[in-house]
Amino acid sequence: MRYRLDLVLKPVEGALVRVIGMTERRGFAPRHISGGADAGDGRWRLQLVVDGSRPAETLKRQLQKVYDCESVEIAPLDGGAQEAA
Repeated sequence: MRYRLDLVLKPVEGALVRVIGMTERRGFAPRHISGGADAGDGRWRLQLVVDGSRPAETLKRQLQKVYDCESVEIAPLDGGAQEAA
């Protein structure tokens, strides 16, 4: 199943590496990352598309424990629509 994670991260060194590392350690494969800094508060707003056979809630709970991660939202994606993009 393919999921899109909408993340808000603190703008600190290593935050993205920690998020991607946790994603891979939990059995999900990162496929696409996009986003940037919010002009208002400086937080990083990212969209991370992942593939995995495990429930996305498992990954969400683990990412919420990462110190630099302020919020995580999950949206299931249709695999075919993302393949064409």
